[in-house]
Amino acid sequence: MSYPSVPDKKRSEGLALHGARALSAAAVVGTITALMWVLELVDSVSGGELDQFGIQPHDVDDLPDIFTAPFMHGGLDHLAGNTVPFLVLGFLAAVRGIAKFFGTMLIVTVVGGLGVWFTSSANTLGSSILIFGFFGYLLGRGLFERRVLDVVIAVGVVVVYGTLLLGVIPQDPTISWQGHLFGLIGGVLASWLLRRSRTESPDPRPPGPPPPGVRAPVGD
Repeated sequence: MSYPSVPDKKRSEGLALHGARALSAAAVVGTITALMWVLELVDSVSGGELDQFGIQPHDVDDLPDIFTAPFMHGGLDHLAGNTVPFLVLGFLAAVRGIAKFFGTMLIVTVVGGLGVWFTSSANTLGSSILIFGFFGYLLGRGLFERRVLDVVIAVGVVVVYGTLLLGVIPQDPTISWQGHLFGLIGGVLASWLLRRSRTESPDPRPPGPPPPGVRAPVGD
């Protein structure tokens, strides 16, 4: 009797799993991006009515807007400049798992939003908070988890988007360096809080058919 090759079967199952995760990540990040474009088009038609959902510093009544500000923008040019890095970094953050992706978004939104609320002096909005959060999350994941793929991704992100770090330095008064800085901090924090546990060590030996001459146990 012949048995299927267990390594080949596991390899194909692993590829299918990674493919499904990649499709889910692309769908989720693409949907969020499309939503931001719809909101900004509505904002443009309405004459900037949605800009009121940005973060107004030190206004207690405005605190809930820390959850809406990352999805609003100060014009179509602002959104267009954020779209590609949001898609790329968001996809890399989401491909590990959608639950962790939304957990990261929540932590970054809260940490980044509160940082802006406490330290800024102007109405702040834009997905830069999330972009810097994803950047910090990917860097932190390579640092805290130390898996080869995570380290490679972290290095690649630094090579391609390393100049983003200049955005945490106060330069242009029309650009919220506070959102960049606290978004980055929120991303690093998320990578630590959501890191994978190392307490479980799976058996590296894949299950397979019994060797010739050995009778497999029969259940009751």
